[in-house]
Amino acid sequence: MDLRKIKKLIDLLEESNLSELEIKEGEEVVRLSRVPAGGVAVAAAPVAPAPVAPAAAPTAAQPAAAPAEAAASDVPAGHQVKAPMVGTFYAASTPGADPFVKVGQKVKAGETLGIIEAMKMFNQIEADNDGTVVAILVENGQPVEFDEPMFVIA
Repeated sequence: MDLRKIKKLIDLLEESNLSELEIKEGEEVVRLSRVPAGGVAVAAAPVAPAPVAPAAAPTAAQPAAAPAEAAASDVPAGHQVKAPMVGTFYAASTPGADPFVKVGQKVKAGETLGIIEAMKMFNQIEADNDGTVVAILVENGQPVEFDEPMFVIA
């Protein structure tokens, strides 16, 4: 695709209310986006309310901290296998297939526990030590964050 066409597409995106534009021309594909898919605009949003109502910010933060502490206390004791990346968790290799592991199953280091899809790439999540799966903390198809606990192995 010609660089001039891409420049015109950028100008078109800036002049419109569109947040994303994708053009396919033969085998070539150009995708333009105002906001990255990671949601950077969400991170910028809390900055604006703070100067307007500084007293409201601590009140909003306190209820958010309480569920996080309660969730952490619900996690059984043992070694936590955490998400190495942001993506979507899948418990099985294909829809309808048996999950890689179940609660109570013994696993060995290097054995696949699940898959995280990130940017159309499927990344295997492997056990990093031997033991028994005590808890599976994420559900099939659920988005996961970096360093989020996914499994507990005892």
